[in-house]
Amino acid sequence: MRWKNWLENNILENKVLLRFFRIDEELLRIGLQGIVEHKLRSFLTMLGIIFGVAAVIAMLAIGEGARRQTLSQIRALGLNNIIIQSSDGEGKPGEKGNILFSDAEALQQILSTIDALAPVIRYETEAFYKTRSKAVKLTGTNARFFKLMNLKVEQGGLFNEWDDEHFQKVCVLGAEVARDLFLAENPLGKLVKLGRLWFRVIGVLAHQPVSTVGASEVNFNRQIFAPLQTLYVRFDRPARDSQLQQLVLHVPDENKIVATARITESVLTRRHQNQKDFKMIVPEQLLRQSAETQRLFNIVMGTIAGISLLVGGIGIMNIMLASVLERTREIGIRRSLGATRKDILSQFLLEAVLLSLIGGLAGIFTGYVLSYGITLLSDWETYVSWWSVALAVGVSAGVGIAFGFFPARKAAELNPIEALRYE
Repeated sequence: MRWKNWLENNILENKVLLRFFRIDEELLRIGLQGIVEHKLRSFLTMLGIIFGVAAVIAMLAIGEGARRQTLSQIRALGLNNIIIQSSDGEGKPGEKGNILFSDAEALQQILSTIDALAPVIRYETEAFYKTRSKAVKLTGTNARFFKLMNLKVEQGGLFNEWDDEHFQKVCVLGAEVARDLFLAENPLGKLVKLGRLWFRVIGVLAHQPVSTVGASEVNFNRQIFAPLQTLYVRFDRPARDSQLQQLVLHVPDENKIVATARITESVLTRRHQNQKDFKMIVPEQLLRQSAETQRLFNIVMGTIAGISLLVGGIGIMNIMLASVLERTREIGIRRSLGATRKDILSQFLLEAVLLSLIGGLAGIFTGYVLSYGITLLSDWETYVSWWSVALAVGVSAGVGIAFGFFPARKAAELNPIEALRYE
């Protein structure tokens, strides 16, 4: 009774809605009553659509979440950057790379397509403040590095070229380092001990997404940044270590990134006696590869979810055929009272579409719950986009039309005299 009252108040009495979709009120009433009077059968019929739509929503949410996460990681590297890494510790003995300051100067003179270059050196050290300590990566670079890597300041400011040229002992903290060392205390102006030296904190970075460069993870939140020349002069380095661990080149014209990367590789290979003892990472190319991988992933996942919808559609066809057989006498009576074949076709087709749409709406809700559950239980980011919901509704309606048309046509083609005789 509750269902019938709800249908009367919200759908059957909504004349504007019926007129907009050009739906006959009587046909809609018959279709909805057919669903309500056979609740269990209708629910079991809709299960295939519910699970199919939920699978579509969940699979697309997983794919979209992975795409957004990958995009944020790659953007953290700078889409217009070319990153050159020393192969220290990654090659065979005797094949270590050695990126030199002179390499950086040569590239800056030769490459007319770059507008900024940031050299990078890194040290593994311990940071101390009062009684607290934390193992950190101490990164030495110039002032341009922060802009090239899209690093935002949350408190204070950044060091500049003057600090670098005059070997100033100032530093900028990553968000996680600032939290662990200073807790709720304001770190600006405080002194932290890095190795054997004291540095003054002049800034704190906002939280940054974790990214991947090559086979290693880059987490700027766990790093401390200081002027490159300060670290190079004041910190001891093993004799066999590369002068620089990294060079970051910025190419303002994205159409020239690939060509610049080729020239860079050629110049460095020639300067290193025809040995490629370095690695090059081009985030823009990584993004293209990621987009292609994501497209294939979505196709595979969409196909799997589509199979579930196909099974649901077959279930609807099966139930509608049984319904036609069960209601043969009703069809004969309606035809004898003046209903046309088009009326009968519309009646059963509308019922099939209603089953699909109701199942589709329930599937959307289930898909949201599944996506949230995946994020909650596996820490895998998911994102339900509006177009995936629109696709799910459209597909569920399409399934109802496609699989409901044959039973509806079969009902419309029944001979009214033979239908009246049917027991």
